[in-house]
Amino acid sequence: MKPMFKPKHKHRLARAPMPGPWCERVRLPDQRELWIRPIAANDAEPIQAGFALLHPDEIRKRYGYAMKEISDDYAHRLCHPLPGRDFVLVATDPMPPGRALVGAVARLVVDDDGHGAEFAILVSHFLAGQGLGRHMLCRLIQWGRRKRLREIHGDVLADNHPMLELAHELGFVRDNSHEPDDMVHIRLRLR
Repeated sequence: MKPMFKPKHKHRLARAPMPGPWCERVRLPDQRELWIRPIAANDAEPIQAGFALLHPDEIRKRYGYAMKEISDDYAHRLCHPLPGRDFVLVATDPMPPGRALVGAVARLVVDDDGHGAEFAILVSHFLAGQGLGRHMLCRLIQWGRRKRLREIHGDVLADNHPMLELAHELGFVRDNSHEPDDMVHIRLRLR
């Protein structure tokens, strides 16, 4: 019998497909199994509950400022992406939506002009450092290419060195022409 997970490279996640578009099982280097799938309406409550488990610095590096909780309105908007405009993936425990703890969220929102999209990603410290952020960002890039977007862009705090390093490795370039000193605007040309 073949193993379900086959890593192609020691720095990549071992992956196996699941039913449904954009769904897959991954095994992290520490052997934990996760499901990566599009966000579901039932994920709002687990996301709000899991927010309390994040370190304040994780929150600041994702949102640019400190916050203690996610509002009901924000959770609702996050978990109800607009078809064709928003693409949101989550990495969860291998359980159904609504029951699974959400350990990472990656989001792409298409700009009003339809030519580009802004990305945002948060990987909890429980899962960080194992290639999950890279994998999820690559999936956002893949979705953007399928949508024939021209570019993906985002704002990253200047002290978020892991994110800036990852972005550089994936080909993002810095564009600081109009950003405050503590923020770095990065962009990746897709075509």
